[in-house]
Amino acid sequence: MRTEPGPRLVEAGVDPRLAQHAVSRDKARMSIPKTHPFDFDPTYGMRLEELLAVKPPEPPEGFDDFWEARYHKALAVDPQPVLSRSRITHPDWHVLDLVYLSTDAFRIGGWLILPREGEVRRGLVVGHGYGGRDRPDFELPIKETAILFPCCRGLSLSAHPPISQNPSWHVLHDIDKPDSYIIGGCVEDIWLAVSTLTAFYPWLCGHIGYSGISFGGGVGAMAIAYDERIDRGHLALPSFGHQPLRLKLPTVGSAQSVQEYQAEHGNALETLRFYDAATAARRINVPMLTAVALFDPAVAPPCQFAVANAIRKPNEIFILDAGHFDYPGSAEQEAALRDRVGQFFGVP
Repeated sequence: MRTEPGPRLVEAGVDPRLAQHAVSRDKARMSIPKTHPFDFDPTYGMRLEELLAVKPPEPPEGFDDFWEARYHKALAVDPQPVLSRSRITHPDWHVLDLVYLSTDAFRIGGWLILPREGEVRRGLVVGHGYGGRDRPDFELPIKETAILFPCCRGLSLSAHPPISQNPSWHVLHDIDKPDSYIIGGCVEDIWLAVSTLTAFYPWLCGHIGYSGISFGGGVGAMAIAYDERIDRGHLALPSFGHQPLRLKLPTVGSAQSVQEYQAEHGNALETLRFYDAATAARRINVPMLTAVALFDPAVAPPCQFAVANAIRKPNEIFILDAGHFDYPGSAEQEAALRDRVGQFFGVP
């Protein structure tokens, strides 16, 4: 039984070391949204203390064997990365279009950006939400880092019919086949992104981070749990946490699609138990920064907190008022989180 203290909490970006400012900042904070268009309560009636008590589900038999086998299979793949000059330009970054091979010879597209000033001292793989990605994120406050932005299989630059780019259909692709479910391939795409970085910069092995939001947060939890080459991670509004709850709580977006499939076919949970970000998060042993929301119509807060709560020390939990929803104060909170991410991935 673990007896160490719980994760460090940062509410809306307030660092406990700046406690003298926390009270005034909390008074200035906007509250959780009270007005919304949904026919359910996106807080699910849960307060912070209750959310922090949510535990991950027990793993199915063979969970670790399942993922370790997939990881070793992915490690054996030569990504054969190819770079070309991008039409996208930026004053602070060299921008390169990238293609590499993932498992099952799946062609993954994305971008690699390199700092125009300074040397490459760290690597970072940045995932995306279920909306995909159409360009790199140049707003990350990170320096001296090679940053790889992969598009997971079936999405954006990695589009591949008949896989649908619509999140509500993509999330169902091969959901009836535990060994072939699309989300497993997406996790492998992240592992091959790490392999691509180490192919270009061998000295970065062990100095590579991962950052992902929503879809990318859930996939990232599964990837980080089994990849020792990743030395720290940031998960924001992570999806795919506590799949039994995810199938029950009212929601919108891809989770609603999975619920409708389960209601019709009844066989989704058998697969989803092997793709549970909260179950995987219990295996994470590197420093983590996890941002979770108190209100979220697309990724239910108790499912997000199940991921955050499962991670062992050192884990910092950053509390947002809401996720997947515009609200007064969101820009301020997102800016505070972005600054914290920059500090978290800063070059030592």
